Amino acid sequence: QVQLVESGGGLVQAGGSLRISCVASGIIANNYAMGWFRQAPGKEREFVAAIKWSGGSTFHADSVKGRFTISRDNAKNSVYLQMNSLKPEDTAVYYCAAKKGLASYFPPYDYWGQGTQVTVSS
Repeated sequence: QVQLVESGGGLVQAGGSLRISCVASGIIANNYAMGWFRQAPGKEREFVAAIKWSGGSTFHADSVKGRFTISRDNAKNSVYLQMNSLKPEDTAVYYCAAKKGLASYFPPYDYWGQGTQVTVSS
């Protein structure tokens, strides 16, 4: 059974930084891709970043490129999203997700965490 648990969300001022984490269990690390999505009130879920467990190949959406960085720690079965230069429009619930297989790290994803709230004040 795959379980994903996010943590690290909170309130931060515009221009600040925050790192959110996702601990995965039940995953055969080398056979999954991991992603971060976000959803703001009244908006569709947005695909933010992704990484393959093996090789470290990453993706970042244009909206966060240069400000957010996805990384992983295989020994801790964890994935992180370092968010710098935060803007009020980054306010959303951030979800960790896992995708079985190595062909692609683009959606759709198979497993989801419960989400962590990130609020950026102006």
